[in-house]
Amino acid sequence: VTLATKQNGEALKYANESMKNDKDMAFMAFRNMGCKVEDHMSMKDLVLAAVQRDGNNLRAASDEMREDKEVVMAAVRNKGPSIKYAKGGLNQDADCLKLSGLWDDTEAQVTYSRNEKAVLSVKFSLAEKTTQYASDFALAMKRDLFLKNFE
Repeated sequence: VTLATKQNGEALKYANESMKNDKDMAFMAFRNMGCKVEDHMSMKDLVLAAVQRDGNNLRAASDEMREDKEVVMAAVRNKGPSIKYAKGGLNQDADCLKLSGLWDDTEAQVTYSRNEKAVLSVKFSLAEKTTQYASDFALAMKRDLFLKNFE
C-alpha cells in the first residue's frame, strides 16, 4: 500500500488503520491527491484541508477522523453523498444529514401539491461500501421540478 500511495494518494483508502494514522503516510497521500499540505499541520488540519477540497477524501481518512463531527461536516458541506464514509453514527446524525441535503430541515412542515407518495430509502445508500447512486438520486429528486411535489 505504501508504494501504491506514493504513486496515487487515493490508495490510502485501502490502508490499515495504523497506516492511515501515520502522519507521514497521510501527508504523502493527501499531497499526491493535490491537497495543500504544510509541515506544521496537525492530522486533523490535514484531513480538514483534504475534505474541503473533495468531500470524498473522507474515505481515505482514519476512523478517528471519520468519527469527528467537524471533519464529517466539512466533507458533507463539500459533497453531500460523502456522508456515507462517516463513522460513529455520524452518517445518521441529523445535522450531517441536513447539511448533506438528504434530509430537509422543514420536512415535517412541507405540504406537497400531490397526495401520492413516492417511496425512497436513502438509508441504505449511507453504508460505506455502497455506490453513490442512491444518494445522488435522492438529491436529484429533491431538485426535480416534478418529482419534488411528491410526499
